[in-house]
Amino acid sequence: MTSRLCIDVGGTFTDLLLVDDDSGRRTHLKTPTTPGDPAAGVLSGVERIAAEAGIAASEIGLLLHGARFAADAARQKTGGSVGLLVTAGFEHVLHLARARTPGPMGGWMTMKKPAPLADLERTRGVPERVNARGDVVTPLDEAGARAAVRALLDAGVDAIVVAFLHAHANPAHERRVGTLVADMAADMPVVLSSGMSALPGEYERTLAAVMNAYLRPGMRRYLDGMEAKLRGADVTAPISMIRADGGRMAATWAVERPAQTMLSGPAAAASGAAAVAARAGHGHAIGFDMGGTSTGVAVIRDGAGLAASRMTFADDAVAVPSLEMHRIGRGGGAVAHVPMTGALRVGPEGAGAVPGPACYGHGGDRPTVTDANAVLGRLPGTLLGGGMTLDTRAAEEAVGKLARMLGLDTYRAALAIVDVCNEDLAGEVRLAATARGLDAGDMALVAGGGAGPMHAVGLARLIGCYPVIVPPMPGLLSACGFLDADIRHECGRAVMRPVGEIDPARLGDTLDRLSADADALLEAEQVAPADRSLRFEADLRYLRQGGEFTFTVDPAGLRDGGLRDLADRFAAAHERRHGVKLDRPVELLAVRAIGLGRTAPPADATVDTGGPDAAAAMVDQRQVFFDQGFVATEIYDRTLLRAGNRLTGPAIVEQADATTVVPPGHAAEVDAHGNMLIRPGAVRH
Repeated sequence: MTSRLCIDVGGTFTDLLLVDDDSGRRTHLKTPTTPGDPAAGVLSGVERIAAEAGIAASEIGLLLHGARFAADAARQKTGGSVGLLVTAGFEHVLHLARARTPGPMGGWMTMKKPAPLADLERTRGVPERVNARGDVVTPLDEAGARAAVRALLDAGVDAIVVAFLHAHANPAHERRVGTLVADMAADMPVVLSSGMSALPGEYERTLAAVMNAYLRPGMRRYLDGMEAKLRGADVTAPISMIRADGGRMAATWAVERPAQTMLSGPAAAASGAAAVAARAGHGHAIGFDMGGTSTGVAVIRDGAGLAASRMTFADDAVAVPSLEMHRIGRGGGAVAHVPMTGALRVGPEGAGAVPGPACYGHGGDRPTVTDANAVLGRLPGTLLGGGMTLDTRAAEEAVGKLARMLGLDTYRAALAIVDVCNEDLAGEVRLAATARGLDAGDMALVAGGGAGPMHAVGLARLIGCYPVIVPPMPGLLSACGFLDADIRHECGRAVMRPVGEIDPARLGDTLDRLSADADALLEAEQVAPADRSLRFEADLRYLRQGGEFTFTVDPAGLRDGGLRDLADRFAAAHERRHGVKLDRPVELLAVRAIGLGRTAPPADATVDTGGPDAAAAMVDQRQVFFDQGFVATEIYDRTLLRAGNRLTGPAIVEQADATTVVPPGHAAEVDAHGNMLIRPGAVRH
């Protein structure tokens, strides 16, 4: 018997999911994240979950790991020292960034612009110039390049980035400078911006390369420490890291390209939500993953999350492929406060893992969303399967302070916290859907994360997105998404030509070379030929416009009149999203070959079938506060619910990883996959 273990390190909790490949049996565990040493928390969780599953740690065959390390290091500025080589005259590329502020009108006045990850004093200009079509305007000055490299080496940098203007169109100068660095310092890590992205946009490409170099030393230490601790616990399974595009790669690749692991948890949540929605019969849905620190919102179309050629991180578009996930700083740990305006606000500041919400009993004394839910009676007395006892009195004291500021009683103040949080989240959901030309009210809502099922119906009431789908293990939505992650590598090439000017034969030759490169990467990952597949994508835009679209393409079709069809597909998609079709040429920006190594899914976990009556799963009844005040509410044990069971709100469904709230006026039923589908009104018969 072999098992695979999914490990998702979150800001508040670390989720572990152990799956038996043969039987489909799943064992899950939530344990508090240890911010100072995440590996220590992971090791503790691995030992516990193996014991609960009754297996030896050596029986774990594969570790699927999604880590916050890269994102946290980028936010907290704890990476290495990076030297940056740019085209002479463009030394301020990271400082100029993009003309965008975090808020309307006066946002620029209060904006605290973050310091670039590569200091200006460690940035050097190199005489060279390539134009946007890849033609050499100024030859590379190799003597100047050597002098610039020597200055950075003397400054003691940990890595060197080469990011020349228009290198996506012609990377020859970057590659030559990379060779010069290797000649001068063989052990110095070098990152070329042309290896990070085939798309135009020197800022996004430079930022991705710098971020990659900045994170490499720390990622190596993180994974080396993780592997050492796991080996000490007899875990010999290889580690595969989850990527921001929903795929996975070997840990050795993660050390080389740590930026691709950023936001891996949210990407996996999008993949997991898409799989849940598809099994429930809803190809179009909103993935709603609410944890302790933040919430992710993903748009799901035709059973899949939406791919993006750039990842949004800290308000920047980084040239790293990803699944689209809109983030908002509202989680269970979001702190409620009353600013000088006198209006209640929730977040974006959070209580974090330490001290956490007041009800966690770790010294927190500020009211959070979790505290509000505890005061309302919506949370059980213990969390984590009995591993954490909630201090409701501390929650009442924290919320009570805010209640007095608002002139409300404690319960109405707690309800107000929940309502304001839901309104903020609803705005993000609407924004995510509208940006794609969609109406969230026409889509289902998949509730994930430890806090998602508590707030999902409140969200659905505001937006009208039904049914609310609560998967069997909502608190481990990201970890479940790891199971669907294929090994993934991609190779791209800039084209930058109007579609009407492209030679289909030459484009076909380019795709052939890219497919060979992608296949070689799968070979390096030891993927069997029978498990390999290739997918091809193209990025298009109106000539010299922004806002590119990505489409899947058939290389054979492109050789046989498919370019015109591709342009028509772009125009239709642009009109659908933006409501306008322009009378101008369509430009092919870049093409990619994506190599996929198929992951055999574990056996499906079986769900016992029962009748409509869910009485056998009811374990308690207590008073819970809703809009109309305290209401007698039935409490259900999720592990006792069976397929076909139906229950009517008000009801609370408790399980180790999450709590689901079914408010008055709503009803839930369990489908054949163990999902709870919640809709307004009575249970459907």
